Amino acid sequence: MSAHLLLVEDDREIARIVQDHLRRQGYNVTWSSTGLEGWEDFHSGSFDLVMVDLMLPEMDGFTLCKNIRLSSNVPLLIISARHEDESKVKGLELGADDYVTKPFSLSELSARISSHLRRFRRYESEEVQPRFKKYEGGLIIDEDNQLVTLHDQPLALTLKEWALLQLLAQNPQLAFSKKELYEHVWHQVNIEGNNTVSVHVKSLRTKLGEDIRDPLYIQTVWGTGYRFIGELAT
Repeated sequence: MSAHLLLVEDDREIARIVQDHLRRQGYNVTWSSTGLEGWEDFHSGSFDLVMVDLMLPEMDGFTLCKNIRLSSNVPLLIISARHEDESKVKGLELGADDYVTKPFSLSELSARISSHLRRFRRYESEEVQPRFKKYEGGLIIDEDNQLVTLHDQPLALTLKEWALLQLLAQNPQLAFSKKELYEHVWHQVNIEGNNTVSVHVKSLRTKLGEDIRDPLYIQTVWGTGYRFIGELAT
Protein backbone atom coordinates (compact mmCIF):
# COMPACT_ATOMS: atom_id res chain seq x y z
CA MET A 1 0.00 0.00 0.00
CA SER A 2 1.34 3.45 -0.94
CA ALA A 3 2.30 5.67 1.98
CA HIS A 4 0.28 8.87 2.42
CA LEU A 5 2.47 11.92 3.04
CA LEU A 6 1.51 15.40 4.20
CA LEU A 7 3.62 18.30 2.90
CA VAL A 8 3.14 21.66 4.65
CA GLU A 9 4.96 24.26 2.56
CA ASP A 10 3.95 27.83 1.67
CA ASP A 11 6.29 28.11 -1.35
CA ARG A 12 4.12 26.92 -4.23
CA GLU A 13 7.02 26.13 -6.56
CA ILE A 14 8.93 24.08 -3.98
CA ALA A 15 5.73 22.26 -3.08
CA ARG A 16 5.05 21.44 -6.74
CA ILE A 17 8.56 20.09 -7.29
CA VAL A 18 8.49 17.95 -4.14
CA GLN A 19 4.97 16.69 -4.84
CA ASP A 20 5.76 15.71 -8.43
CA HIS A 21 8.94 13.91 -7.39
CA LEU A 22 7.34 11.98 -4.52
CA ARG A 23 4.33 11.02 -6.60
CA ARG A 24 6.67 9.59 -9.23
CA GLN A 25 8.15 7.55 -6.36
CA GLY A 26 4.70 6.08 -5.76
CA TYR A 27 3.67 8.14 -2.73
CA ASN A 28 0.26 9.72 -2.19
CA VAL A 29 0.94 13.37 -1.28
CA THR A 30 -1.37 15.99 0.25
CA TRP A 31 -0.15 19.59 0.11
CA SER A 32 -1.08 22.29 2.66
CA SER A 33 0.02 25.90 2.04
CA THR A 34 -0.30 27.27 5.61
CA GLY A 35 0.35 25.95 9.09
CA LEU A 36 -3.31 26.09 10.03
CA GLU A 37 -4.34 24.33 6.84
CA GLY A 38 -1.74 21.66 7.59
CA TRP A 39 -3.12 21.23 11.10
CA GLU A 40 -6.65 20.85 9.73
CA ASP A 41 -5.54 18.44 7.00
CA PHE A 42 -3.61 16.35 9.52
CA HIS A 43 -6.76 15.81 11.54
CA SER A 44 -8.98 15.12 8.57
CA GLY A 45 -6.74 12.45 7.03
CA SER A 46 -4.52 9.53 7.94
CA PHE A 47 -0.84 10.14 7.19
CA ASP A 48 2.23 7.94 7.38
CA LEU A 49 4.72 10.84 7.44
CA VAL A 50 4.58 14.64 7.69
CA MET A 51 6.98 17.23 6.22
CA VAL A 52 6.80 20.74 7.68
CA ASP A 53 8.43 24.04 6.69
CA LEU A 54 9.16 26.37 9.61
CA MET A 55 8.28 29.76 8.13
CA LEU A 56 4.55 29.28 7.62
CA PRO A 57 1.64 31.74 7.69
CA GLU A 58 -1.24 31.43 10.19
CA MET A 59 0.56 28.87 12.37
CA ASP A 60 4.35 28.59 12.38
CA GLY A 61 6.10 25.29 11.79
CA PHE A 62 7.34 24.94 15.37
CA THR A 63 3.78 25.18 16.72
CA LEU A 64 2.50 22.78 14.10
CA CYS A 65 5.21 20.23 14.92
CA LYS A 66 4.46 20.49 18.63
CA ASN A 67 0.72 20.01 18.07
CA ILE A 68 1.23 17.02 15.78
CA ARG A 69 3.65 15.33 18.16
CA LEU A 70 1.27 15.70 21.10
CA SER A 71 -1.31 13.55 19.36
CA SER A 72 0.71 11.27 17.09
CA ASN A 73 4.00 9.39 16.76
CA VAL A 74 3.97 9.74 12.96
CA PRO A 75 7.43 10.44 11.44
CA LEU A 76 7.90 14.21 11.32
CA LEU A 77 10.44 15.90 9.07
CA ILE A 78 11.26 19.60 9.16
CA ILE A 79 12.22 21.10 5.79
CA SER A 80 13.56 24.62 6.20
CA ALA A 81 15.92 27.25 4.82
CA ARG A 82 16.96 28.07 8.40
CA HIS A 83 20.44 26.64 8.90
CA GLU A 84 21.19 27.88 12.42
CA ASP A 85 21.71 25.23 15.09
CA GLU A 86 19.17 26.88 17.39
CA SER A 87 16.31 26.17 14.96
CA LYS A 88 17.47 22.59 14.43
CA VAL A 89 17.73 21.91 18.15
CA LYS A 90 14.34 23.49 18.86
CA GLY A 91 12.67 21.48 16.09
CA LEU A 92 14.15 18.20 17.29
CA GLU A 93 13.27 18.97 20.91
CA LEU A 94 9.65 19.48 19.85
CA GLY A 95 9.61 15.94 18.52
CA ALA A 96 10.72 16.17 14.89
CA ASP A 97 12.56 13.07 13.68
CA ASP A 98 14.74 14.82 11.11
CA TYR A 99 15.76 18.26 9.86
CA VAL A 100 16.44 18.83 6.16
CA THR A 101 17.88 22.19 5.10
CA LYS A 102 17.05 23.92 1.82
CA PRO A 103 18.24 23.57 -0.85
CA PHE A 104 18.17 19.79 -0.66
CA SER A 105 18.58 16.87 -3.04
CA LEU A 106 15.31 15.20 -4.03
CA SER A 107 17.02 11.82 -3.95
CA GLU A 108 18.26 12.52 -0.41
CA LEU A 109 14.74 13.51 0.66
CA SER A 110 13.36 10.27 -0.80
CA ALA A 111 16.00 8.24 1.03
CA ARG A 112 15.21 9.92 4.36
CA ILE A 113 11.48 9.43 3.88
CA SER A 114 11.95 5.75 3.05
CA SER A 115 14.20 5.24 6.09
CA HIS A 116 11.76 6.89 8.51
CA LEU A 117 8.79 4.96 7.10
CA ARG A 118 10.60 1.65 7.55
CA ARG A 119 11.59 2.56 11.10
CA PHE A 120 8.07 3.69 12.03
CA ARG A 121 6.40 0.58 10.64
CA ARG A 122 8.77 -1.54 12.71
CA TYR A 123 8.03 0.59 15.77
CA GLU A 124 4.26 0.30 15.23
CA SER A 125 4.45 -3.47 15.06
CA GLU A 126 6.34 -3.59 18.37
CA GLU A 127 4.68 -0.79 20.34
CA VAL A 128 1.19 -1.28 21.76
CA GLN A 129 -0.12 1.65 23.75
CA PRO A 130 -2.70 0.92 26.47
CA ARG A 131 -5.97 2.61 25.56
CA PHE A 132 -7.99 1.55 28.61
CA LYS A 133 -6.78 3.25 31.77
CA LYS A 134 -8.04 3.16 35.35
CA TYR A 135 -7.13 5.97 37.73
CA GLU A 136 -7.24 6.41 41.47
CA GLY A 137 -10.55 7.98 42.49
CA GLY A 138 -12.72 5.83 40.22
CA LEU A 139 -12.01 7.38 36.81
CA ILE A 140 -11.76 5.12 33.74
CA ILE A 141 -10.84 6.40 30.27
CA ASP A 142 -11.60 3.96 27.43
CA GLU A 143 -10.18 5.51 24.26
CA ASP A 144 -11.25 2.71 21.91
CA ASN A 145 -14.90 3.24 22.79
CA GLN A 146 -14.53 6.98 23.55
CA LEU A 147 -16.07 6.32 26.95
CA VAL A 148 -15.34 7.94 30.32
CA THR A 149 -16.79 6.55 33.54
CA LEU A 150 -16.55 7.73 37.13
CA HIS A 151 -17.43 5.25 39.89
CA ASP A 152 -18.84 2.94 37.17
CA GLN A 153 -21.18 5.68 35.91
CA PRO A 154 -20.69 6.91 32.32
CA LEU A 155 -20.07 10.65 31.94
CA ALA A 156 -21.90 12.56 29.22
CA LEU A 157 -19.00 14.54 27.80
CA THR A 158 -19.25 16.79 24.79
CA LEU A 159 -16.85 16.16 21.89
CA LYS A 160 -14.65 19.06 22.98
CA GLU A 161 -14.64 17.96 26.63
CA TRP A 162 -13.61 14.47 25.52
CA ALA A 163 -10.85 15.88 23.29
CA LEU A 164 -9.53 18.05 26.13
CA LEU A 165 -9.51 15.16 28.61
CA GLN A 166 -7.93 12.79 26.11
CA LEU A 167 -5.15 15.24 25.24
CA LEU A 168 -4.37 16.02 28.87
CA ALA A 169 -4.50 12.37 29.98
CA GLN A 170 -2.26 11.23 27.11
CA ASN A 171 0.38 13.69 28.31
CA PRO A 172 0.37 13.37 32.13
CA GLN A 173 2.15 16.08 34.13
CA LEU A 174 2.68 18.16 30.98
CA ALA A 175 1.41 21.73 31.40
CA PHE A 176 -0.60 23.07 28.47
CA SER A 177 -1.31 26.75 27.97
CA LYS A 178 -4.87 27.74 27.12
CA LYS A 179 -3.59 28.83 23.71
CA GLU A 180 -2.11 25.38 23.04
CA LEU A 181 -5.27 23.62 24.16
CA TYR A 182 -7.46 25.82 21.99
CA GLU A 183 -5.32 25.37 18.88
CA HIS A 184 -5.03 21.64 19.45
CA VAL A 185 -8.69 20.89 20.19
CA TRP A 186 -10.49 23.53 18.12
CA HIS A 187 -7.90 23.50 15.29
CA GLN A 188 -8.00 27.29 15.06
CA VAL A 189 -5.59 30.06 15.96
CA ASN A 190 -6.34 31.39 19.43
CA ILE A 191 -7.45 35.02 19.79
CA GLU A 192 -6.46 37.04 22.85
CA GLY A 193 -9.29 37.26 25.36
CA ASN A 194 -10.85 33.98 24.23
CA ASN A 195 -12.17 32.12 27.31
CA THR A 196 -13.51 29.06 25.46
CA VAL A 197 -10.97 26.70 27.02
CA SER A 198 -11.65 27.95 30.55
CA VAL A 199 -15.40 27.41 30.11
CA HIS A 200 -14.94 23.87 28.81
CA VAL A 201 -12.41 22.91 31.48
CA LYS A 202 -14.79 24.20 34.16
CA SER A 203 -17.60 22.07 32.73
CA LEU A 204 -15.31 19.03 32.48
CA ARG A 205 -14.18 19.46 36.08
CA THR A 206 -17.80 19.64 37.24
CA LYS A 207 -18.58 16.35 35.52
CA LEU A 208 -15.46 14.79 37.06
CA GLY A 209 -16.58 15.96 40.50
CA GLU A 210 -13.34 17.86 40.97
CA ASP A 211 -12.53 19.98 44.00
CA ILE A 212 -10.58 22.83 42.37
CA ARG A 213 -8.64 23.33 45.63
CA ASP A 214 -7.57 19.67 45.76
CA PRO A 215 -8.02 18.16 42.28
CA LEU A 216 -7.48 14.50 41.48
CA TYR A 217 -7.25 14.86 37.72
CA ILE A 218 -6.96 18.36 36.23
CA GLN A 219 -4.69 20.82 37.97
CA THR A 220 -4.49 24.53 37.24
CA VAL A 221 -0.95 25.70 36.51
CA TRP A 222 -1.13 29.34 37.49
CA GLY A 223 0.05 31.67 34.76
CA THR A 224 0.15 28.81 32.25
CA GLY A 225 -2.94 26.64 31.92
CA TYR A 226 -3.69 23.07 32.95
CA ARG A 227 -2.17 19.61 33.33
CA PHE A 228 -3.40 16.09 34.08
CA ILE A 229 -2.25 14.70 37.43
CA GLY A 230 -4.37 11.53 37.69
CA GLU A 231 -2.54 8.52 39.12
CA LEU A 232 -3.02 5.13 37.50
CA ALA A 233 -4.73 2.61 39.77
CA THR A 234 -2.64 -0.38 40.78
